[in-house]
Amino acid sequence: MFTKRHIKDYIKAPAHILYHVILIAVSAGFALSLPYTADFLAKKFLAYWTLIGNEKVFLVAVELALAVFLILLLNYAGRSWKDRKYARMAREAGLVFVSPARGFFSRRRSRSLKESQGIARDLMLIGSTGFRTFADEQGDLHKVIRNCREARIMLLNPNSEGASIRAKSILDPDITVEHFRVQISRSIGFLKELKAVQRNVRLKLYNEVPLLKLAISGDYLWVKHYHAGLDVEGLPEFVFKHQQRPGSLYMPFYQYFLNLWNNPGIPEYDLETDELIYRDSAGNEERREPFQALEPAGVA
Repeated sequence: MFTKRHIKDYIKAPAHILYHVILIAVSAGFALSLPYTADFLAKKFLAYWTLIGNEKVFLVAVELALAVFLILLLNYAGRSWKDRKYARMAREAGLVFVSPARGFFSRRRSRSLKESQGIARDLMLIGSTGFRTFADEQGDLHKVIRNCREARIMLLNPNSEGASIRAKSILDPDITVEHFRVQISRSIGFLKELKAVQRNVRLKLYNEVPLLKLAISGDYLWVKHYHAGLDVEGLPEFVFKHQQRPGSLYMPFYQYFLNLWNNPGIPEYDLETDELIYRDSAGNEERREPFQALEPAGVA
């Protein structure tokens, strides 16, 4: 039986040959017509030049138009050279895409890339509360975390000083410490739901002020910077791809996540027993402590 792929293969070869035949025929026709075209243009040029040769205003206008054209051409060439230089530097760093905070189509493209890379693959994530990232149905990683093979997630400890410092540093009056704790609690509840349906999900809670919002899935890495006083959703997102380049920033970010994840000072949250598991440097369990999130005021 002929499949669609076989049909495409059979059509592709004749179409490729036909393309070259047409290209050669057009080139030959153009070459043969050059003498007649040049003779026609020369006659027309001489006829028009006898009419406009003594028109000084026309000549000045042509000179000005030519000068403007040359200025625009040189500016375009200079800008293109700079763009090529920046593109070359981005390739060396492994940067393949930048999603502006307010770019609708670029953010949509970034989200589509996350969803395509997250199917049946491992997901590694560092965030603050995680609510707008994966717990909310509109989050970029909501579908990814449901379809991934394994998820290793690091969030802020809602009882830590780092969570309080981060919440207080944002100037938005609606973002408070209680707001942070509610969002982290909802993110933990979402992960518990995934754990209940036999999803391979692991969670760790760190105490320091967040530095990077980092997501790794497949061959791509997404990173944002937690700027003091600004909401991270209002900042651009940088996308790096794993490449065999010594100057690529993919590996340093990847190693940054592994170092934090393997840090014995950061406990793992048991999603079944609500306990913090402390391990030694070899990964062996040392002790468990019950986790009691501080209840936000006015929140049941």
